Amino acid sequence: MTPLIDSPIQPTKVQISPDLALAMQAWRRDFHQHPELGHQEHRTAARVAQLLRDWGLAVHENYGGTTGVIGVLDGRSGAGPTVGLRADMDALPMQDQGDHAHRSTRDGVAHACGHDGHTAILLGAASHLAAHPDFSGRVVFVFQPAEEPLTGAKALVQAGLFKDFPCDEIYGLHNNNCIGPGQVGVRVGAILSACDLFEIRIQGVGGHAAMPHQANDPIVAGAALVQSLQSVVSRNISPFDTAVLSVCQFQAGSAINVIADHAVLRGTVRTLSREAQSRTLQRLQEICAGIAQGYGCQITFDHLLSSPPTINHAGPVAHVRQAAAAVLGADQIIDPVTPLMASEDFSYLLDHCPGAYFFLGHDGLTCHHPEFDFDDALLAQGAAIFATLVYQRCINA
Repeated sequence: MTPLIDSPIQPTKVQISPDLALAMQAWRRDFHQHPELGHQEHRTAARVAQLLRDWGLAVHENYGGTTGVIGVLDGRSGAGPTVGLRADMDALPMQDQGDHAHRSTRDGVAHACGHDGHTAILLGAASHLAAHPDFSGRVVFVFQPAEEPLTGAKALVQAGLFKDFPCDEIYGLHNNNCIGPGQVGVRVGAILSACDLFEIRIQGVGGHAAMPHQANDPIVAGAALVQSLQSVVSRNISPFDTAVLSVCQFQAGSAINVIADHAVLRGTVRTLSREAQSRTLQRLQEICAGIAQGYGCQITFDHLLSSPPTINHAGPVAHVRQAAAAVLGADQIIDPVTPLMASEDFSYLLDHCPGAYFFLGHDGLTCHHPEFDFDDALLAQGAAIFATLVYQRCINA
């Protein structure tokens, strides 16, 4: 099998042919019908690897002991820079309530975030570039597992991704209905927030509801703690920075007339800078210690998961803008786009390699909606921008 042939190369602009666009749609809808959770993307990864292999790429499956797939394509014009392109492959643990013919065939698993589209976009870029390898240097295609739990990119980095496949720069994208269809949003600096998950356990003394003086009510301490935590954002974070702290679970008690002996709080912190992230987590622990002393109970703070903010580098942002303007028109570029307080583990890749993450405007429901379906019109746009990036970075190297 050979790569699907597109229009002739234009160094500063790629146009995806109707045949390749239809193939991308078919791949995307197949992935949508067969979603897989993070680190379980066996079928998806196998399909990706087979397509890349059919097009003549060097393929590395199960990279680093994960379900990740790495494809490598060398240009036929000799040595040059190495550009990394990344897509995420995993789905969400939720029901697909859409009425489209290609809805999920797996109960309780759905591509409700667009990763099926991201995978198809990167495959389309790989097909085009493999058919037209008239560039200098190398392209590393990173098909990443487990973005949703924010663990896949970190696993690839720890496995030696940038040692085994050194990249001069790396790019990723995500669909976003906060900007219009046919638009691209990008910015220098933070484009997505850090994400920190926490659990707070309060150990008190249980007792009879009629005799609270003989108990030490963890619910009272927990209520005070929830109130105090709100001061972190308003009083400890610069008004020129951004943070969101949400206590999303408060669990205590088993009977209406019994004072519980323990309570559990769980929540998230979202921040757009490492300084705000560090300061917020520090204050969380300090407030827990203060409430414990003030209410005479034991409080344990557990930091369950952390991912850094997604921070774009200036040079790669300029390259995204140039490539997107060539494909879509300069008037379709929103720069700077408003950052989102959602999180993305592409941030781990940007910690180790210069790069940029950008949004593709889409028409439809927001991500994580139970009826979400990827806008197939984005497929050719995304693949063309990725391929154009490669040509613009490598064709004159």
